[in-house]
Amino acid sequence: MVQSVASARPGAKVLGFPLEGFGLLTSFLLALATGFFTFFATTFLAIFGLLVWNGILGHNVDYADTYRYVGFPAGVIVLAIGLVVFGALWVRAKIKMQ
Repeated sequence: MVQSVASARPGAKVLGFPLEGFGLLTSFLLALATGFFTFFATTFLAIFGLLVWNGILGHNVDYADTYRYVGFPAGVIVLAIGLVVFGALWVRAKIKMQ
């Protein structure tokens, strides 16, 4: 079985996942998912950090600050970066198809 050069050379991958072939809706959902995951992960870590800060050092910082000052900004930044990256991948795929 003979393979062409284009089919023998796979596209870009991150941790084994291909970064090609996403439609517009899929690209948008992937960017949204990365923003949500970042929001929840950074908020989780910030809550536990604040738990240690309040418990060991005797401070009384409000836990809502973890959402306002850590989780939300991180989620918005990663969402914006994700929209740019996955949007660029979608545009590149559209250009390559023509």
